[in-house]
Amino acid sequence: MKGIINHLRVPVIREVDILVIGAGSAGCVAAIAAGAIPGKHSVMLLERYGFPGGSSTQMLDTFYGFFTPGGSPKKIAGGWPDKVVNTLDGEKAIFLRPNTYGAGTGVNYNPEKLKSAWDYLIGNQHITYLLHTTLIDVDSGNENYSCIVWHKGGFGKIIARRVIDASGDADFCHLAGMEYEIAGQLEPAQSMTTTFRMSNVDPELFQSSGGKKMLTEKMRQAVQSGRHPLPRKEGSAHEMNARKCISTVAVKVSGFSGLDASQLTQAEIEGRRQAFIYERFFQEEVPGYGQSDIIGLSHQIGVRETRRVYGEHRLTKAECMEANIPNDSIFLCGAPIEDHRLDEQSGQETHWEYIPGTGIYGVPYGCIVPKGSRNVWVVGRCFSATHDAHASCRSMAQTMSMGQAAGIAAVLSLQCDEAANELSVNALREHLHDIGAVLEIPEKEAYTGRDDWRKNL
Repeated sequence: MKGIINHLRVPVIREVDILVIGAGSAGCVAAIAAGAIPGKHSVMLLERYGFPGGSSTQMLDTFYGFFTPGGSPKKIAGGWPDKVVNTLDGEKAIFLRPNTYGAGTGVNYNPEKLKSAWDYLIGNQHITYLLHTTLIDVDSGNENYSCIVWHKGGFGKIIARRVIDASGDADFCHLAGMEYEIAGQLEPAQSMTTTFRMSNVDPELFQSSGGKKMLTEKMRQAVQSGRHPLPRKEGSAHEMNARKCISTVAVKVSGFSGLDASQLTQAEIEGRRQAFIYERFFQEEVPGYGQSDIIGLSHQIGVRETRRVYGEHRLTKAECMEANIPNDSIFLCGAPIEDHRLDEQSGQETHWEYIPGTGIYGVPYGCIVPKGSRNVWVVGRCFSATHDAHASCRSMAQTMSMGQAAGIAAVLSLQCDEAANELSVNALREHLHDIGAVLEIPEKEAYTGRDDWRKNL
């Protein structure tokens, strides 16, 4: 406990069985999966912003990780992640993006409709849902955690029997005194990105002028000539679920900490500066963009890694490259290592390394259980992994799958009176299998056409 305020004077808001901190893609699914299991357990979901989704709605518009890359794609995520996409599909708010950037087929969605989809799915379960609520302190008792939060009504205390840390930065684990590695301490951290969206783009002219290959060449020429001081010569600009609009992952901000307010402020400013450098480049150099403008920046700069908790198991690059599925795995991953930092050997701005053999590996249950934990799970980008393994296993299909497993595990631990680090993984896997999670390599190749998600189900 950090002890920053007097806990005795803080009123108790609620006592709950399961508290999920952070309503990103991992936290939302954790709460939904826990709330969907019949029983008398109570579930509460907290989020510091005014909308759910985290990276999925703040800055991105594509779910990766559902499909393996390459010429024979497999669909390797299922269960509640499928239901999220089905909800969007019912609103005609998705399409499948081809494997154009190396990470496999992506599920492109409308991020504004995804906010509403998360609200809908959360609202269908018996979940106490609080937005505009920030965790600021933690006190651990013999059986429970006392979590101090701040919202517009002031300070409040939530007493929880089980906690799922889905904060992205492992805020709960940090305040509770659990061990973690900070990205950048042992090896350089991945860069940050401010995404932006542009309107009034002519996609037909862009494609007929050379598409992605042309764009890459234009970026290279712009940097070499000095006409546009682009921070990188690579990046994506892809169609959105909005007519004549595109979304980008092009800005590259390095050398700042996502855990320091002063550095994060500088990173935000630099990200915005770079975005408008790109806007001018697109307008002046890229066919189809002559009449386009930036219409929105990401809600905040995209931070790829900060704290990574040390768990009962720590996923390593070697395990990823073994392409093995251990008996205690709780979800699958086939995403390549996609490390957004300069590769000194090749000179590439993003390091790519694909999973050999089957191209698929399983992630052990211990990766979502902080070391020695009896009643805490950690999901999302702060889960237990080394830098390289994290660069593979951070796609949103995988973070949703982590949340799914953690939510079910928390309920099982209450029902069976078992500690997080002693839980029966076989029982967890049986429950995951029953709700449609993919735990073994699928036999058939997945359909990845542009318009029909349901052919994959």
